[in-house]
Amino acid sequence: MTTMPATSLPYDAILIVGFGGPERPEDVIPFLENVVRGRNVPRARLLEVAEHYNHFGGASPINGQVRALMDALRPELDRQGQPLPLYWGNRNWHPFLADTLRTMAAAGVQRALAVVLAAYSSYSSCRQYREDLARAQAEVGADAPALDKVRVFYNHPDFVAANAERLREALERLPADRRPAARVAFTAHSIPLSMARNCDYERQLVETCRLVSEAASLDPECWRLVYQSRSGRPGDPWLEPDILEHLAALKEERATDVVIHPIGFLSDHLEVLYDLDVEARATCETLGLSMDRTGTVGTHPRFVSMLCELVRERLDPSVPRRASGQYGPSHDVCPVDCCLLRRD
Repeated sequence: MTTMPATSLPYDAILIVGFGGPERPEDVIPFLENVVRGRNVPRARLLEVAEHYNHFGGASPINGQVRALMDALRPELDRQGQPLPLYWGNRNWHPFLADTLRTMAAAGVQRALAVVLAAYSSYSSCRQYREDLARAQAEVGADAPALDKVRVFYNHPDFVAANAERLREALERLPADRRPAARVAFTAHSIPLSMARNCDYERQLVETCRLVSEAASLDPECWRLVYQSRSGRPGDPWLEPDILEHLAALKEERATDVVIHPIGFLSDHLEVLYDLDVEARATCETLGLSMDRTGTVGTHPRFVSMLCELVRERLDPSVPRRASGQYGPSHDVCPVDCCLLRRD
């Protein structure tokens, strides 16, 4: 391992960039209004999603999960010889990115490496975060630190390994005689087809599913990538099939056991809890399907180590840029036409 003295590092801080979530009931609607600002989401859909938060006491666990991840990152960064201070800013709720950049500027941070908590490339999961960062810099002004973003990591071998271990843990909870016939539904957040046509989101998800299924020794006929958490106008085309429709199809195929693995998500936040643990589970009970849901990578040691490695490869060009599968490591600097947002 190469350790560089702090004074010679190209960055003087690490910024964890999250989605954000409300932590009090009175914050749910203002938070959701931030999420959908500028998008054609009906008010009725906003209120419907607010009820999902109310189901869990009007709070999302996502901020607490980011705090837990940062608690795991700090000792691992130190172990890997990366003594940079950690900061955290969110797109949609406190701590907001602009507020965090002001704190960083006051501490003398001039250049930071942004670790966006999203594994795949799309407008919502990559480009929009870059736009948010630029907007926050403009709000702070000339003192705002320069920011670079780490690459997406959907095919990093440690991300694959962490997901495969979570999947194996769930499969091993099944009775041994039913395990070979169990179906696996990999889920990810659906996006509009107009957005999907302008990014590598779907291709990357398929590749991650393939890599994880191979690492978990799944029969290729036993798994499928499906989607959840769609929003927007009901008539607009989005990536399909939806997880609930897929469960009904599995029942028609006489499946008896399904393991749902939310491969498109990094933590067990509210969309995972409601869409899978509440809605999908209720659907399975109605259908008579036995369901188990895996954990997300969360603070899995391989995932935490991978994030630190992504930082280290930007600090030291001699560090290998690891990637599994057929596509190689993703770019550090996104092309101008990457993950464009189109509204057809």
